[in-house]
Amino acid sequence: MRLFLIRHGQTPGNVLGQLDTAHPGPGLTDLGSRQAAVLPDALRHEPIDAIFASTLVRTQLTALPLAEDRGLEVQVSGGLHEIEAGSLEGRSDRASIHSYLRTVFAWGAGDLGAVMPGASDGHAFFSRFDADIEAATAGTDAVAVFSHGAAIRVWTAARAQNVTSVFAGTTELANTGMVELTGSATDGWTLVSWAGLPAGGSPLLGVSADDPMGEALGQVLGGTGGAS
Repeated sequence: MRLFLIRHGQTPGNVLGQLDTAHPGPGLTDLGSRQAAVLPDALRHEPIDAIFASTLVRTQLTALPLAEDRGLEVQVSGGLHEIEAGSLEGRSDRASIHSYLRTVFAWGAGDLGAVMPGASDGHAFFSRFDADIEAATAGTDAVAVFSHGAAIRVWTAARAQNVTSVFAGTTELANTGMVELTGSATDGWTLVSWAGLPAGGSPLLGVSADDPMGEALGQVLGGTGGAS
């Protein structure tokens, strides 16, 4: 089966370069709404059978134009939300972003015991995300899952057989960027494409502070290092 992991549209937190993971989270900026609006055409030739979104408002708003175009319901899943920032929530300083990204990409490289300050470890993240991906993809041929930058990148690094944590950490995933995989929860996943730009291309890129969930790791940290 085919799995499309789609990052939500731009939010106010993205514009400010903040770690913004709390529920229910913000809605979309005007640009974010325009990014979401082009998704039906971007996926026009893809036979999507079902659409899922996280419990955060921004993913549901991003999924809505595609759902309306296909006559499908946006199914909300409890485990697809962003990786919680814990005590780093709302911060945009380099040290906090460094701590967040180092932790999540340690998980992508297999160190699931690394703990997010004030939050959980990698075991908790993969337990919830794996369960919802397995449920979403059971008995279907093509599914669109609307989730979040760090969550998509880290999960793909750990679960796609042909993706490394270095690639996931150094390859951008802008708002409405899309990762396509084939396979299954039982047989494993293979990356088919990683479209890091917005679904509508570079004209829909935003001008903002560094977005810690979507930028290349070294770019966000000011060139201080790559992913583990």
